[in-house]
Order: sequence, then C-alpha cells, then structure tokens
Amino acid sequence: MDTMRNPVDLLEVALAETLAIEDEAGLGPQWAEAAAQVREYVLRGGKRFRPALLAMGYRAARGGTELPRGVTDFAAALELLHAFLLVHDDVADRAATRRGGPALHHVMTPDGDARMGEQLAVVAGDHLYSRALEVMLGSGLPAAPEATRYLLGICRHTAAGQYLDLTLSRAPLGKVTLFETLRVAQLKTARYGFVAPLVCGAMLGGAEPSLIESLARAGRHAGIAFQLRDDLIGLFGDDRVAGKAGAADYYEAKRSFPVIAAWTRADEAGRAELEALWDAPDKDEASLAKARLALISSGGRAATERVIERCARAASRALAAIPGHARLQLELAFEHLFHRAA
Repeated sequence: MDTMRNPVDLLEVALAETLAIEDEAGLGPQWAEAAAQVREYVLRGGKRFRPALLAMGYRAARGGTELPRGVTDFAAALELLHAFLLVHDDVADRAATRRGGPALHHVMTPDGDARMGEQLAVVAGDHLYSRALEVMLGSGLPAAPEATRYLLGICRHTAAGQYLDLTLSRAPLGKVTLFETLRVAQLKTARYGFVAPLVCGAMLGGAEPSLIESLARAGRHAGIAFQLRDDLIGLFGDDRVAGKAGAADYYEAKRSFPVIAAWTRADEAGRAELEALWDAPDKDEASLAKARLALISSGGRAATERVIERCARAASRALAAIPGHARLQLELAFEHLFHRAA
C-alpha cells in the first residue's frame, strides 16, 4: 500500500480489504448477503475521526506524515470496532437511522420481522468485533498487543457507560445529577472516542509516557466537549445534516447533560413542564418545539455551551505539550469537532 497517498483514501482501501475475508467465501449465499450488507454499512461513511486521531497520535510520537501499512490496518480495525459498537447501540436505543441510511438491524430485517433483524444485527456486530481484533493483532506492529490490550480495557468501561446511560433513561429527571451525565460522557465518549485512539497511536509509535499522558489529558477534555456538542445535536439537530434523527434524544427521553442542566436551573413550574415533556407517552413536532424552547429558556442549552468552551480550552492547554505539526493537526481537528453544527 502506498503510504504517500491521501490518508483518508488509504483508510477506505484498508477498510474494504479487511471486509474481504477469503476463508468466508464458501459459507453460503445467506452469509454472503449478510457480509454485503455489513460491508455497505461500514463503508457508508461517517466522520472517521477515530482512525484520524490514531494517525495523529502516531505522528506525535514518530514525526513525519507517512503511515506504515500496519498503522493503517490498525486504524481500519479501530473503525470496525466502532461499527460493532454502533450496531449494538442502535439495537439497544431502537435507532432507525445511522450515517444517513437505515440502521443495520433495519437493513437485516426479513419480511418485517423486527426481532429477527435485531438478532441478526447483533450477530453481525459480534463478527465485526472479532474481525477488528484479528486485524489489530495481525498488523505486525511490535506494540500492537499492548495497544490492543489497552483499547479493550477502555471498551470495558465503554460498556459500563452504555449500561449506565440506559439505566438513567428510566430515572426521574430529578434523580439524575449532572455528575452522572458527565460520567457517562467520560466512559462512553471521551475515553473511547478520543483517549483510546490517541494513546493507541502513540503506543504504536513508541511514545514516551509523558507524551502519552499529555495526549490522554487532551483527549479526556476533548471527548467531553464533543459529547456535549453531540447532546445538543441530539436535541436541536437537523436530520439532513446529522445523518440521524436530529431530535432522537428527545423522542428517546435521554437524560443528557443539557436536559439535566435545564431541570437544575428551572423553577418549580419549569421542572414540572420538563418532566411532562420528557415522559410524555406520545411525542410529536409540537411537543418537540416546546421541549426545545424549555431547554433554551431555562438556560440548559447555554450552560452546555459554556461547559463545551471550558473543556475546549482545557484540551488546548493540554496540547501545548505535543510537538509541532502534530499539535497543529490536533488543534484543527478539535476545533472542527467542538463547533460542528447539525
């Protein structure tokens, strides 16, 4: 593979190659159809920022711009691992869309049997998980076992974060704290989406512990900022831009940071309104408009924006310890992710 080509192109080629598995060619037409559905789902697109952060972590450790084949393969495997988590999350959240198309459990639903579609998608996700580890450990990089082990430890915490997120969705608004929403954001997004790829990339590049710690610190702050921006998109987003339902968090009654920030700041009447809106059995465009107005008038949206800015500044300070060009790349990437609009 030509390491001087566009890294995005290299990643897409590597992704396609990891999904072309020779020893599965004779497993029958049903599996061939499932593999094609999974391939379309994975290659559908997405931000791909986790592989990009892994590449930036590697370059922070090694300098230069070239990526060895093993690093590109590891980055592609990281995207497969992410696809696995998305598949399972969409089943758990009963999400209908992902990346501008139907969620995989909807793609795999045979003859309108929604339950079977969910079962097939979970199995396909398990397959993606296995393939991701296979590619990581087969990347040929000396530090691949250490980086994979580190990543799997973070994935355990991600599972705990998803569990906590699901359990919070059943709690009354008044019983959920801002600390709990931030803990979920730290476990589900910051450590998995930012710290892990940066640290794994640095490990693969043979980084010193001090550089790894600086990258981890920057990733923790950046991940919180990213998740809070995602929370706002999940409440105020435009479906056409977000690639998923822009008001999904309202319809799913998620207890995200903006919602709890709004409830914390509201008076008694405002809290009663928020509780009625979030727990309403039938939600529509009219109730969504009321919910959005309540989040704004109570100060929940503004409070979220302030925390995003504080985390962005903290991430920027942590990046000061990163050498030259890698720091500039990370600053630009973080700026885009923090302030993206949907």
